Amino acid sequence: MTTLTNLLDLDPAQLTAYCGELGEKPFRAKQLLRWIHQFGAHDFDAMTDLAKSLRDKLATRAMIAAPAVISDHTSTDGTRKWLLDVGQGNAVETVFIPEENRGTLCISTQAGCAVNCRFCSTGKQGFSRNLTVGEIIGQLWMAEFELRKSKGVEPGHKGERQITNVVMMGMGEPLLNYEPTVTALKLMLDDNAYGLSRRRVTLSTSGVVPMIDKLSQDCAVAMAVSLHASNDTLRDGLVPLNKKYPLRELMAACKRYLEFAPRDFITFEYCMLDDVNDTDAHARELIALVQGHGGGPVVPCKFNLIPFNPFPESGLKRSNNPRIKAFAQILMDAGIVTTVRKTRGDDIDAACGQLAGEVQDRTRVQERMQKMTEYQQKFGKNFGRIIEVSE
Repeated sequence: MTTLTNLLDLDPAQLTAYCGELGEKPFRAKQLLRWIHQFGAHDFDAMTDLAKSLRDKLATRAMIAAPAVISDHTSTDGTRKWLLDVGQGNAVETVFIPEENRGTLCISTQAGCAVNCRFCSTGKQGFSRNLTVGEIIGQLWMAEFELRKSKGVEPGHKGERQITNVVMMGMGEPLLNYEPTVTALKLMLDDNAYGLSRRRVTLSTSGVVPMIDKLSQDCAVAMAVSLHASNDTLRDGLVPLNKKYPLRELMAACKRYLEFAPRDFITFEYCMLDDVNDTDAHARELIALVQGHGGGPVVPCKFNLIPFNPFPESGLKRSNNPRIKAFAQILMDAGIVTTVRKTRGDDIDAACGQLAGEVQDRTRVQERMQKMTEYQQKFGKNFGRIIEVSE
């Protein structure tokens, strides 16, 4: 049997090459891109301006297949979350966040996540595998046309685009699934596909320094960095990747990236954890970090403070609102643009850090967490925890 090629896996250049293999002219690739990504077509017979001979070839050699929807929930605030089947017992989550003047889709790039940040429930599911291009861009393809269908908006140029912004902030670390992520980005930006501007696509990373540099050359989009700590000792415990790429290296990579980025600042995401990273001293350390007071680079930035969404396994609590406000004020008084993210979709577990999906865990994180719970019951609640000791 011939294995069908999923056309959602191909970026514009790859689709042009594929058409060449079929003996077709390059302009056919543009037509296919428009039918697939602007009209949401998945039936080749519906592509009426393609020659019948080409449609017949595609029908026997290709397919257009996004991950199947397992569940679809809408929050009281309008946030919509889909659980998608990516095979082998794995499911990932995709979230649409409507606002007055834009619609943002939060996309996953891995089934689970191997980074295992302490405050993130996705990491507690463990890691199974990287998603393919079709599984990544398929989330945008599915969501755009599901939203249009539910609102009675027609596909194509005449219908108003529902998704104006994309953030790669769902399940997984995008830069640890590099090639499929970049291919999906190129589709998002292509005028014959989704035509999004580089300013409206944001990739969020926990700080994979070599891949930040590579992305700046291959497909620089807006960058958000999951910072969450003001010094290496604290960040080592919250974001384990910091042990490999510490803050000084990360700040230097951010500075380099800005030479090629569509925005003139990096967004630093900072999850507010009660009595862990939310003191006035931590805020002042952050100011010194990004303003180069310790000899590092000055990194133009804004801070997005994220109220923590608690889950039992974390052992962490959300900073209270007055503390978050005071923390933000210190940053703003230093001239740093600072926002506090609204919590959206809490009632359907769609808020930041809550995306868990269903993952066949190759990293055995859940098993190891269960062992840790047993040890803490035996030796005390602080067993295995990193405690920050002030001088």
